[in-house]
Amino acid sequence: MTLLQILKARRRQGYRTVPFPPADTRLSDRFRGRPRLVPERCARGCDACRGVCPTDALRLDGPLAIDLGRCLFCTDCVQACPQAAIAFTQDYRLAARTRAELMDDGGAPIRVRALDGKMRRLFGRSLKLRQVSAGGCNACESDTNVLGTPVFDLARFGIQFVASPRHADGLLVTGPVTRNMELAVEKTYAAVPSPRLVIAVGACAISGGPYAGHEETAGGVDALLPVDLYVPGCPPHPLTILDGLLRLLGRLA
Repeated sequence: MTLLQILKARRRQGYRTVPFPPADTRLSDRFRGRPRLVPERCARGCDACRGVCPTDALRLDGPLAIDLGRCLFCTDCVQACPQAAIAFTQDYRLAARTRAELMDDGGAPIRVRALDGKMRRLFGRSLKLRQVSAGGCNACESDTNVLGTPVFDLARFGIQFVASPRHADGLLVTGPVTRNMELAVEKTYAAVPSPRLVIAVGACAISGGPYAGHEETAGGVDALLPVDLYVPGCPPHPLTILDGLLRLLGRLA
């Protein structure tokens, strides 16, 4: 294809970057966002949903709750529940500042709190991240890479991925942190100048995902490093990652 053909094709395609927050939040019918729980529908003694959950993400010792840091959004629980107490919505806003805030009991969702004033002054308009794949399957890594395409255009918000941790303001980690990646993660973190951020993207990076408890994984990055932002999903939608980052920087209310 010649340069002229490329330019013609680009003109024909038109403006491709989506607004954010999106004016139209309708995503693919296959997208599974924040769960909608109706705990009062749960029948006493029924644990059908927990029995099929591959990561033990459901809690039934009190009111019905889902640990979004463990959830793979597979919907096995939806199909197993005889009372229709669980459904998944199209709400992509899933990120949280703390691990405890990922426990969803069906109440009002807790949105990501912004960094303090000093950190926002440092990173609010320019944030450079070093992405580390710590044993991931490449799903979270792929959706992270998609943020650099014209559709999402992460750079328009002043956020970019860099090749060297010495040029970075923080780490974005994917994968369950396998034992042979522990040292690499720790060394990469040490090479990032302080103050620095750590962002865990995907169920594996948050809790170990389907590999939680395996002796060859650390079970998530917070076993090694302090985490400033958790972005759940398997994998998280690019909009979920973008929403979490911008809220962390105080760019969204």
